[in-house]
Amino acid sequence: MSLPDFTQDSTLGAFDKYLVDKSYVDGHAPSQADVAVFEVIKSPNADKYPHVARWYTHIASWEAEHPSLQGDKKQAANILSNIANAGAQSSAAAADDDDDIDLFGSDDEVDEEAERIKAERVAEYEKKKAAKGPRAAAKSVVTFEVKPWDDETDMKALEESVRSIEMDGLVWGASKLVAVGYGVSKLQITIVVEDEKVSLDDLQERVAEFEELVQSSDIAAMQKL
Repeated sequence: MSLPDFTQDSTLGAFDKYLVDKSYVDGHAPSQADVAVFEVIKSPNADKYPHVARWYTHIASWEAEHPSLQGDKKQAANILSNIANAGAQSSAAAADDDDDIDLFGSDDEVDEEAERIKAERVAEYEKKKAAKGPRAAAKSVVTFEVKPWDDETDMKALEESVRSIEMDGLVWGASKLVAVGYGVSKLQITIVVEDEKVSLDDLQERVAEFEELVQSSDIAAMQKL
């Protein structure tokens, strides 16, 4: 019985798998079985066969220090007799996989099918969206407070000034005066705003322009409709 043909990539690949959990061809120490394989393998590619390369380097150092290793070279052939068969089977399996690959047009067919499904989903989404009709604008209810300068401020004039502000998406609601002490009351007024159209910061800046009546304004509460 002879050693497998280690000039074949498939054989080296099978030998590499054999050495995954082994340090030597036979047993737990270097032997003539290792030497027999070492003599027919020439500088294995470490990237492709890392375990073979590890074994090769180790045996090279051992052989240099111990030229008279124990064991029988023929034992390597007995132990590795299945390596060639394993490599051949691996090559056959790889060839079968290659035969299964359609090199012409298959990618286009997959792409066309994916595009068809995508188009159907988009059409279905647009149909459902149209059935629901236009989405209602997001709105908020805001409790808006305006403080006068003092108890002599004309609160009626203050409210009229505030309500004179017009902004797209702004609706003024009910109002009342809320006492804050020392005879001073603040204007508390409910407003409804469309969130995308009305900036409350802009509204407060507009209110602050009535500087003879208004000391400050505040957002006391806010709730989504």
